[in-house]
Order: sequence, then structure tokens, then C-alpha cells
Amino acid sequence: MKSIIRKFAVGILVFALGFSLVSGGAAYADDSENTTGTSISISPVSKILQLVANSTYDDVFKITNNGNSPMNFEVYAAPYAYNYSEEEDAYKLGFNKENTYTQIVRWITFQDTNGNYVEKANFTADPNSSVEVSYRISTPASIPAGGQYAVLFAHTLSSVDSSSGIKTEASPGLVVYGRAEGETNISGEITALSIKNNLIVDNSEKTIINGTAKVKNTGNVDFMASGKLKVTGIFGQIYYETPGNSTKSRVSIIPETELSVSDSWDDTPFFGIFNVEWTVTAGASESETITKFIIIMPPALIILAILLLTIVIVWIIIMVRRRKERRSKFMA
Repeated sequence: MKSIIRKFAVGILVFALGFSLVSGGAAYADDSENTTGTSISISPVSKILQLVANSTYDDVFKITNNGNSPMNFEVYAAPYAYNYSEEEDAYKLGFNKENTYTQIVRWITFQDTNGNYVEKANFTADPNSSVEVSYRISTPASIPAGGQYAVLFAHTLSSVDSSSGIKTEASPGLVVYGRAEGETNISGEITALSIKNNLIVDNSEKTIINGTAKVKNTGNVDFMASGKLKVTGIFGQIYYETPGNSTKSRVSIIPETELSVSDSWDDTPFFGIFNVEWTVTAGASESETITKFIIIMPPALIILAILLLTIVIVWIIIMVRRRKERRSKFMA
């Protein structure tokens, strides 16, 4: 019996050592890329408009050339929409999907250097200077109720970087959030709420507590979805709570789109016992909350705990068998 127990304990120890070696020998990949910086910017980056049928809206935006050579660019409007990717099972931002909510693209024109309003216009910005671009939104006699979304792009025409010989292009954009008159329906669906403690593998392996969820806009106007992560200790002390002004846990969702909402406690310690609450709000009234009890322990401590638990179990088995043997001898 003692020989069997020794072999079992040695086996557990070998497994634990092997596990720690495998865990400690993780390879790290360098995903860094060499990218060429651009020197063009747009201001403002977004615009909210109330749209009425059979009306005209005139406004301007500014393009700034922060470089040291003249820059040619063209301006145009594109749909602001998301396309569903089956491969990634997620919605990805795209600028070629036309639907009920992107008809505003057809109503936008730009004033060229001759003073004419056209669908596309070309400009030149001198070094360290800005160009104001005028645009016009002319709504037809009948427009759909709800949101209308477009991006006004300033796309640099191909130029050669003298230092690298590489063609560089950039396309900063201004997002137009239009809301047309008529019935407004703000509604959303919250799904896939989850609280996890994920192992982040980088220069220092550590566990991060994070909350995630998916929010789908089922209405006809955009709304803001947000998440609130709250981590407390076993005695009720608050270790982390999503700041009220946090932007990483807030996302604007346009109609017919489902996006992820998430937040994380980036300073999660290596050891602790926590009660985690994750609340996601969509639009004006939709809200869902889940809670989870999480214990975080370093891998080495987990292995030690398994070994100690194994030893305790084996010791209990030995004691039970010894008592049985004593009783059998006594009865004999």
C-alpha cells in the first residue's frame, strides 16, 4: 500500500513540474509592423444634424496639412455602415453598403474651386496650412424616418515619400449622424453577457478580469451602448468600478448593427477572491446584469494546492484503511 502511495505522489509531482515547464516556456510573437505616418487631419470628426424633408443644409469642415510639402486630396461622401463577416462572426465597418439608413450619401455635394457643387472635388493644401471645404445636404421631398449616416472623406491623392520612395495615402473622415423627422424607434437587444478572467500572455503573464457583451440596434436611430464593470472583495470593498467618463466601455451603434461592448480591470492582482458584477445598458431603457464569483491564483500556487489536496486525500484514505484493519483485528 505504501509503495502504491509513493508512486502516485511521485506521478503527481512529475505532472506538476511538467505543467509548470510547459506554462513557463510559452513563445511570444512580435506582431509589430513598420508603418508610414500621414500628415493630414480633418476637423471636426463628427457632426449631428436634424434633417427635414425638402431642405438645404450648408456647413464646412477643415483639412490640415501637417507635412512639409503640398498635398493634393479629393473629398467625397460614402455610406457609414457595418457589414457582417461570417468568417469572423462579427460586424465590420465598411463604406460601400447602401441601405435605408445611408440614403443621405445621395444628398451630399461639395463646393469645388470654381464654386460649383459636385459629388467629388479636388483641393491642394500647402505645407502647415488648412483648407476649408464647404458641403451641402439637399434633402428630397420625402425622406425615411430615423437615422441617416455618411462619412465625408478627404482622400490624399497618391504621392511619393522622398525619404522612403513609398507611395503614401490617407483618408481621414467626418462622420455625419443625421436624424430625420418622423417616428423615432430606439430599441436594442443585449446578448452574450460574459465575465471572464483571461490570461494575458505578454512580457508578464497575468490574469485580467473583463466583461463582454453584444448589443444589436433593432431600432431606426443610433444610440449609445455602455458597460459598467464592478469588482468587490469578499467583505464588500470596491477594487474597481468603470469610471463614469470612460470611453473604452461605450460604443455608438447605428441601426441594423451588432457591436461588442467590453471593459476590463487592467490592474487585476495575481491573487484574490472577488465578486464581479457586469451591467450593460443599450439605448434609453434596455439593461442586463450578471454576476460571477472569481478566484485568481498563480499557476504555481494552483499546482501546490492540487498537490496538497492530493496528499490530504491520500492521507484520509490511509487513515480509513488503518481503522478498518484495526477493527477487523479487534473483531477477530
